[in-house]
Amino acid sequence: MATNPLHRELLGVHEMIRADLARVMTLADDAAGGAVPEEIQERLGELKSSSILWQLKLGCLRHCRFVHSHHSLEDARLFPAIRRLGPELDPVVDRLEADHRSVSVLLATVEGAAVELDGEETAEDARRRVVESLGELGGLLLDHLAFEEEALEEPLGRMGSWPA
Repeated sequence: MATNPLHRELLGVHEMIRADLARVMTLADDAAGGAVPEEIQERLGELKSSSILWQLKLGCLRHCRFVHSHHSLEDARLFPAIRRLGPELDPVVDRLEADHRSVSVLLATVEGAAVELDGEETAEDARRRVVESLGELGGLLLDHLAFEEEALEEPLGRMGSWPA
């Protein structure tokens, strides 16, 4: 376990992102596979809606908003502070910022696909788009989180506290 409290906090936030991503990916896979709503409702009793498409839409949009917020905070506060630690960290921050831009594009794709779940097109097409876009997002996001955790452990230890 990380001894650096800032790194531990970053890991905790990333675990929430991973858990949410896994939850919506499972839900998307089940929806795409034709699971009956009652099966999904049983496993996800904390969600109140009886429609599998509404559950999928709600889960996707919640996850996307959380990731957008997390990345916006990192871009605005954390990354400038990391850059001030030394120019050797510029390539790390450059990659993290580029990842954030790529993730943002994919989040918009997921959000758009989730909104279309109750639109005019067939449910199958909307479900397929959600599953495909979540798969692409999942791969990129998991790689990004792993890189960020490894690359920022030492710099976060030097910071001592979160930037104001």
